[in-house]
Amino acid sequence: MADLPDDFNPFEHLQKTYKTEFNRRVDRYFRDVEGDGDLSSPRSSLKLACRISDTDNDAIMNMRHNLFFNVIGYSRKNLAVVYGSKFDTAPPVAGHPQLFFVFSQDASASPSEESPIQHEKSVRLMKFSCASGNAKPAITKADMTEIANEIKTTFLSSNRGITYTCGNKSASYTDPDNGLPRGNYILVNSKTDGSEIYEKICNVIDVPFHSDRVLLNDPDKPSTTTATAGKTTILGKQVQNRRYRPVAVLRFRSAYISLGNLVPPVFLIDTTLRNQGLVKYP
Repeated sequence: MADLPDDFNPFEHLQKTYKTEFNRRVDRYFRDVEGDGDLSSPRSSLKLACRISDTDNDAIMNMRHNLFFNVIGYSRKNLAVVYGSKFDTAPPVAGHPQLFFVFSQDASASPSEESPIQHEKSVRLMKFSCASGNAKPAITKADMTEIANEIKTTFLSSNRGITYTCGNKSASYTDPDNGLPRGNYILVNSKTDGSEIYEKICNVIDVPFHSDRVLLNDPDKPSTTTATAGKTTILGKQVQNRRYRPVAVLRFRSAYISLGNLVPPVFLIDTTLRNQGLVKYP
């Protein structure tokens, strides 16, 4: 580091640097006001009150700083350093009903040594609360029946559940205000499949769908089958290794709503006929 002159005053240097940088931001914020500001208009008067002058003492400088950054709000205009993510301020989903969509592989398409693949996808119903006495109205049987009929129309075709192909890719869709927070995803074989499922879900819960919010993560590791996954020997016996995100055609089977752990889930529709839904199938 270069030697400082004998008459160097660190306080004066700091004060001069602070004044230069602070006034630069004030001038940029009030770029529609000429000069240092004056008393001709409220905005011009604000600029005059904010700019630091050479004759200011510490108390006046602090007041100007507080006026500009906190009172006027310069620090809250996305110009300050932000730690974390804006999604951290997403509305909490606890207390809202959770709608589940269940998909599974046809038994005839599943290898004899493997169980049929089953996936679930859920979304929070942000327009409703699980219980009464909250800001949002409590969901009713009539509300659930309406959603069930939407699902029957959207997820069934020719009295059978629609299908999509799952695989090693994960498609995510982020819309925290409408019950799809950051971190949710569905395994697919293409972005098109993911977009179609998310669009159908949005249609069912009556919220807008934005295709640009669908993001696809394509890992380097390929899908594996029962044969390519291979086997390993444990305690002298050969055991089948778990497949990695295998490619398979999944069919919509059922939908139910969870209201928390205190009550059993409410089935809206079940094409397997194992549970009685609010709407009949077929």
